[in-house]
Amino acid sequence: MAFDIEMIRRVYAGLPERINAARKAIGKPLSLTEKILYSHLTQGNADTAFERGKSYVDFNPDRVAMQDATAQMALLQFMQAGRPKVAVPSTVHCDHLIQAKVGALADLQTAKDSNKEVYDFLASVSNKYGIGFWKPGAGIIHQVVLEQYAFPGGMMIGTDSHTVNAGGLGMVAIGVGGADACDVMAGLPWELKFPKLIGVKLTGKLSGWTSSKDVILKVAGILTVKGGTGAIVEYFGEGADSLSCTGKGTICNMGAEIGATTSIFGYDAKMSDYLRSTERADIADMADQVSEHLRGDAEVYANPDKYFDQVIEINLSELEPHINGPFTPDLAWPISEFAKAVKDNNWPAKLEVGLIGSCTNSSYEDITRAASIAQQAVDKGLVAKSEFTITPGSEQVRYTVDRDGYLSTFDKMGGVVLANACGPCIGQWARHNADKKEKNSIITSFNRNFAKRNDGNPNTHAFVASPEIVTALAISGDLTFNPMTDFLTNDKGEKIKLEEPKGIELPMKGFAVEDAGYQQPAADGSKVTVSVDPKSDRLQLLESFAAWEGTDLHGLKLLIKAKGKCTTDHISMAGPWLKFRGHLDNISNNMLIGATNAFNEKTDSVKNQLTGEYGSVPAVQRDYKAAGLGSVVVGDENYGEGSSREHAAMEPRFLGVRAVLVKSFARIHETNLKKQGMLALTFDNKADYDKIQEDDNIDIVGLTSFAPGVPLTMVLNHKDGSNDSIKVNHTYNEGQIEWFKAGSALNVIKMALNES
Repeated sequence: MAFDIEMIRRVYAGLPERINAARKAIGKPLSLTEKILYSHLTQGNADTAFERGKSYVDFNPDRVAMQDATAQMALLQFMQAGRPKVAVPSTVHCDHLIQAKVGALADLQTAKDSNKEVYDFLASVSNKYGIGFWKPGAGIIHQVVLEQYAFPGGMMIGTDSHTVNAGGLGMVAIGVGGADACDVMAGLPWELKFPKLIGVKLTGKLSGWTSSKDVILKVAGILTVKGGTGAIVEYFGEGADSLSCTGKGTICNMGAEIGATTSIFGYDAKMSDYLRSTERADIADMADQVSEHLRGDAEVYANPDKYFDQVIEINLSELEPHINGPFTPDLAWPISEFAKAVKDNNWPAKLEVGLIGSCTNSSYEDITRAASIAQQAVDKGLVAKSEFTITPGSEQVRYTVDRDGYLSTFDKMGGVVLANACGPCIGQWARHNADKKEKNSIITSFNRNFAKRNDGNPNTHAFVASPEIVTALAISGDLTFNPMTDFLTNDKGEKIKLEEPKGIELPMKGFAVEDAGYQQPAADGSKVTVSVDPKSDRLQLLESFAAWEGTDLHGLKLLIKAKGKCTTDHISMAGPWLKFRGHLDNISNNMLIGATNAFNEKTDSVKNQLTGEYGSVPAVQRDYKAAGLGSVVVGDENYGEGSSREHAAMEPRFLGVRAVLVKSFARIHETNLKKQGMLALTFDNKADYDKIQEDDNIDIVGLTSFAPGVPLTMVLNHKDGSNDSIKVNHTYNEGQIEWFKAGSALNVIKMALNES
C-alpha cells in the first residue's frame, strides 16, 4: 500500500465538487493546472476567478519534501514555530551531502562518517515531529518522491527547485524555500501568485535516438532560462500520452531551467502503469475512478489558444536529439548542428567525462537505453575514450538495474557507479585536477550546467543531453561525434556504427529492493530530544531577525553591483559549502563570492567604503554590520535563478543587507527574500542600473506608507555630492508587507501562535 493513502483518498473524494465549483466560478472549461490549483484553495470551493499573474492566492498543499542541505534550515525554522508535529505529510531525503570521489560504497561511508552530526540531527528532528526520514544512500529526493509519494491531482511543495519532477505523475509540485515549507508544516496556508499558463502540445511519437530529454532541451531553447517565469507549463496531446511516466518526469524536472513555477502532464495509461509497477495499484485504482478530473477539459486541448497564455507545438516525430550548452541550459543545439557549433566557437572538442543519471535521468528506462549503447561498445570492441560515471536515482532503481545486469554492462565499458545521490550534478564531485582550472569539456544527463557548477572550474564547458547521447559521446571521446551518422573504429580497426538505443520502460520482473533506506517517525515524538552542540560548526540554532524600525532607511552602503548572470550558485555556492547549510553564520562566508562586480569585473572583490580598500564580499559586509550600517545589493536580469536555496536570502539578511534591487527576479528567490524580511525591489527604468555608483550611500523612501502597488523611491547619494532619485517597484501584498514589518514571515507565525 502507498504512503499516506487516506490523505490521497480525501483529495480524490473532494475533486468532483471542488472542480465543478471552479468551473462555475470561472465560467469556462478548465486546464489540468486550474483543476488542481482550484481544488487546493485554502478557502475551500472557489467562488471567484483569480487573475493569472496578478492574484495572490492561499493554497493547502498535500505534502512537503525536503532534501538534507535545505532541510537543515527549514527544520531549524520549524523548531521555532512551536508545533508538536507537522500538519501535513512531510519527508526528509539525505542526498546532497554525499561527495562523488571514488565510487558508491566508499563515498557513502565517507559521507556517513563526515556528516554524522547533520544526519543525526535530521533523523532526530524527523522522529520528533512526525517526518519520514530517508537515510543517506536511499536516493535522490525527486526520484524517491516519484517512486513513493507523487500522485495524480495532488499538490506538493519541496525545498528544492527540481521538486517539479513530480509533474511527471500529474502533480502540481513546486520548489520553495524552507520558510515556505515551515509555514505548510505548521499548518498555515501557502501563498502563490496565481500562475500564467503555457501549453505545450506534443504531436507524433519519439523514435530512434530521440528521447524525452530532447523535448525539454528543445523547449528550453524556445523559452530561455526565464521564459517560464510566473507560469505553469502544461503538456498535452497524443505525443504527451505516448511518453513514459518517468520520461514525463524528466521533462518536468528540467522545467526549473526555464524558470517555470512547475510543469505537468495529465493522467494517462503510462502513469497508471508506473503506479502499479511501483506497488501503488491502490492509487492507480482510485485515479482511474476520477480520471476525468485528472486531465484538462477536452475543449481546452482542442482550442488551446483560447485557454493558455502561450502555446508551443512540437512534433515528436520530427524532433532531433539535442545538446544544450555550454554554461547555460537554454543554449539548444540540434545534434546535426552541434559539431559545427563546437568548431565555430572553439569549444574543446575532446570530451573528458560523460556523466549519466541524476534526479533528471536515472529511471529504469534511462539506464536501459544507455546500457544498450554500452553493450554495443562491449560487443564490438569499443572502449570508452572518456571517463564515464553512472549515478542511480534511488536504491530501488540501483538494485533493480543491478539485478537485471545493466550495471555490469557499464562496468565492462569502463564506467564507475557513484552513490545514489546528487553528486557531480550539484558540485559534490571531487574531480581530479579540477583545481588547475584548465579549459575542458564534459557532457551530462543532468539539468544545470552553469559555470563552475559541477567541478568548481570556470573553464569546464558543461553540456547537457540524454543519457544515451552522453554514453555514445563518452565512447567516442569527441564532442563532434554524431552517433546518428558517424562511425567509430574498434580495436581491430573495423568501422563501427552504433545502432539506435533500445530501452525498457518498466522492469519486466518488477522493481525490487532489499533496504530502501526509510525510517518511519515515532508515533509519539514528545519524548524525543533534539540537541545542537553550541560549539558545532555544522549546526546553529536560529535567532529571530529584528523587526523593521518603523522609518525610511537612510545611509545604506552599496555592497555590490552584480553584473550579468547571478544565480543562487553565485549568491550562495554549493559544493564544499554544503556542509555549512545548517550553520547560518558559517555559510554566510560564501555570500555573493561568485558574483561579478560591475566596477572591476572581478568576483569576490568589492570596495569597502569604510576603508577605501577592496575585500571579500562577506568580509566587507561584516564590517558594515559591525558598524551598524545596512547595505544594498544591486543585480541584473533574472537575479537568483536556479536552486530554491533560501540561504541565498538568509545570508544577506543575517549580515545586514536591507534591500536587493535588480532588473528582474527569479520567482523563488524573490519570495525567499520577502520571507526573510528583506526588500526585494526592481528598477522601474532598467537603465537606472547604470546610475548606481561604487561609493553610493543609499536612502529608501516611502516605507512609512509601504503599500501594495505603490512604488518606493531610492535616493543614490554619490561621492561627489550629487544624487539621483529613482523609482523602484515591488510586488508585495498586504501579508508580505507584514512579513517585512515583523522582520520575517517566521516572526509573524510565532506571533500568531503566541496569541492563540
